[in-house]
Amino acid sequence: MSRSIPNMMTAVEIAQWGGPEVLRRCRRPTPQPGPGEVLIRVLAAGVNRPDIMQRKGLYPPPPGASDLPGLEIAGEVAALGEGVREPAVGDTVCALVTGGGYAEYCLAAAALCLPIPRGLGPVEAAAIPETFFTVWANVFERGGLKAGESVLIHGGGSGIGTTGIQLARAFGATVFVTAGSAEKCRFCEQLGARAINYRQEDFVDRIKTLTDGKGVNLILDIIGGPYLQRNLSCLAPEGRLVLIAVQGGPKTEINLLPIFLNRLTLTGSTLRPRSVGEKTMIAEALRLKVWPLLESGRVRPVVHAIFPLSEAPEAHRLMESSQHMGKIVLSVV
Repeated sequence: MSRSIPNMMTAVEIAQWGGPEVLRRCRRPTPQPGPGEVLIRVLAAGVNRPDIMQRKGLYPPPPGASDLPGLEIAGEVAALGEGVREPAVGDTVCALVTGGGYAEYCLAAAALCLPIPRGLGPVEAAAIPETFFTVWANVFERGGLKAGESVLIHGGGSGIGTTGIQLARAFGATVFVTAGSAEKCRFCEQLGARAINYRQEDFVDRIKTLTDGKGVNLILDIIGGPYLQRNLSCLAPEGRLVLIAVQGGPKTEINLLPIFLNRLTLTGSTLRPRSVGEKTMIAEALRLKVWPLLESGRVRPVVHAIFPLSEAPEAHRLMESSQHMGKIVLSVV
């Protein structure tokens, strides 16, 4: 270890499976970067739904990953592992990680570190990796959204939703979202979407009305089982349904005929277990196609609330309440 890097660091660990109260501060050995890795002095870390699932014992980290929660960070490169030439020590970056973000220091694959976009600070930068990687991989790569098409995004007020609205609009698509309150609907409309309050309206009927019965070309879904048949009813011929979470449960019974009759595609993915090589391809696409949008201000991460690292339990409580709009971030310094 460099003399400037302490041997021990403060972190927040999951003491046992359970509610937010099981998150506790601890002291851990500062990790050392291996080949292809960098050590980042964390300035801010994003909070995401997978952190909640991991805390409950429902989403174990992949082999070799830290047991600490936290999938996205922003900070300063403190040390390089073998073979790393970029980024350099002292560079400020944001990074997608497989765990360990709730800490003063965190390891990241060098290839998954991106420069903090000009004009953004570490808190906003920490709100980028998980949602932007997810949206790009699923809306544009897996879902194939193109200019002139339409997309329905469930959970429009979430980090995924606010990112998806902005990126889809920036690339020329018409965006519809569902949200659970009038306030969230107004917020999504300010970002450029047509919003449907799913507590007051049937989103299937509303989509058919808004699209003159044609349906949408793409749906990004976080609910899963309970929405599956209804999603199929919203798709235009050749439409694509991309599943990225199952907040409503993973099982359901469906009528398969709409898939045949309308030549629909049903697919899904999860980001965390994918290889560094696969994620690197996403990172390079973001650097080329999305970073200019962030640096020009056309697209920005939406940060709802900032908590100090010591208040990680409160950050989780807010996320589980679903009262936030956009991202929740932990400030580590």
